Amino acid sequence: MTKKLNVLLAEDQAMVRGALAALLSLAMDDTIAMTVTEVENGDQAMQQLKQQEFDLLLTDIEMPGKTGLELCQYLQQQASPTKTIILTTFGRSGYIKRALEFGVGGFLLKDAPSDDLIHAINQVMAGKRVIDPELAISAIGDEDPLNDKERKALRLAGEGKSTNEIAQLLFIAEGTVRNYLSEAIAKLNATNRIDAARIARQKGWL
Repeated sequence: MTKKLNVLLAEDQAMVRGALAALLSLAMDDTIAMTVTEVENGDQAMQQLKQQEFDLLLTDIEMPGKTGLELCQYLQQQASPTKTIILTTFGRSGYIKRALEFGVGGFLLKDAPSDDLIHAINQVMAGKRVIDPELAISAIGDEDPLNDKERKALRLAGEGKSTNEIAQLLFIAEGTVRNYLSEAIAKLNATNRIDAARIARQKGWL
């Protein structure tokens, strides 16, 4: 009997997204029929997740709009049955730690062999967790000092947004934005908001 697997693939690089979709369509055997919905940014992925149920979310981390980690956090908050696998270029400890906190089923680097991805999908769909042991160990490192509000404000600041623009995007007052950024700068021992964003990004905290 053929098992149907409904997959949401979120990846902002068109070439990588197309290659992954082709791999998924070719790699499964006769017992699994995979339907892949492709989106090119985190906001489109969020819209899809709110509109329909998926068996699996396969997502990058760094994308325009919502990050892959925010998508996984949303699914966790909704107590969604959707399984999650992160496929990223970066094995930063902060990313892995937050992924584990959000109940991610798999965390793979994009340079992993294609067979590893197919194996991870099978394992995750069976209720298991697949994370490279060395990556998991690295997640024991630095503690992320930022809260979600500071993280969102700092990420926008790092993109070059002004205090006013950040306030409008987050629907908060400009004074509140300044407070969030000041807290983030102090926690990271940074010289300014751009320096703080750079430090946080290197750690995988944004």
